[in-house]
Amino acid sequence: MNVTRDIASTRAALAAARQAGRPIALVPTMGALHAGHRSLIEAARRDAGCVVVSIFVNPTQFGPRDDYVRYPHDESGDLKQCEEAGVDLVFFPPVEAMYEKDAVTKVNVGRLTETLCGPFRPGHFDGVTTVVNTLFNIVQPDVAYFGQKDAQQLAIIKRMVRDLRMPVRIVACPTVREPDGLAISSRNENLSDAQRRQAASLYGALCDAGDRIRGGERDAAVVTREMQRIITEAGPARVDYISVVDPETMQPVANVAAPVLVALAVHIGATRLIDNLRVDPGVRSP
Repeated sequence: MNVTRDIASTRAALAAARQAGRPIALVPTMGALHAGHRSLIEAARRDAGCVVVSIFVNPTQFGPRDDYVRYPHDESGDLKQCEEAGVDLVFFPPVEAMYEKDAVTKVNVGRLTETLCGPFRPGHFDGVTTVVNTLFNIVQPDVAYFGQKDAQQLAIIKRMVRDLRMPVRIVACPTVREPDGLAISSRNENLSDAQRRQAASLYGALCDAGDRIRGGERDAAVVTREMQRIITEAGPARVDYISVVDPETMQPVANVAAPVLVALAVHIGATRLIDNLRVDPGVRSP
């Protein structure tokens, strides 16, 4: 496994892979790798010739209330996991390799960034799209893999790729969950035992929403009200949003007449958790 930390050596290593006729697959991460990341790597391993994992904690996607300094770092553990997963190249750049000191350019995907997490994390998605654009420029992948757990991010990146005519195929991979349904996330480590049990209510609320919609409920307000009840009855929680939106535009849906994304962001204690479920009203519940 090759580990690079600068642009020139990364491009040189990948040029050799391309000359050998191997397509390039990129899995962008911020490290602290867990089962969710490994599922992306496994998908890339199955589909492509040369698998690249980027590990970069991106400062521009952290707001003033987010703790960039305390974001978990485990370089040796991450590299070990990548090697065990059969990764060909790990791009592990410092900040100065990704951003000029006087950089002023940002990539903004309008409208899709204005709902759900957007109002609660100002500037976050501009940071995400800017760094992903930079990674695409450096690695020049044929295909890139992202998790469905970050559904809004996924939709934004897809739109960026479409609008800017980027020659990269985006693959969405299913959310990886714990046995009780909680979406796997590095943030889960911050939950106490009681909070961890309470957090299972988020997936329970999403499943209830799916059952209601597939069972014939079309009023999004009814669906989200019942979700709120399930979550608040499980224990103290602060809800940023519980929403039913169009899965492509991220715009709110009042009446469910086509596939929708049911999404939520909830604080349990000091930990903010997000999750979502795509639901097709045309598929009836058993």
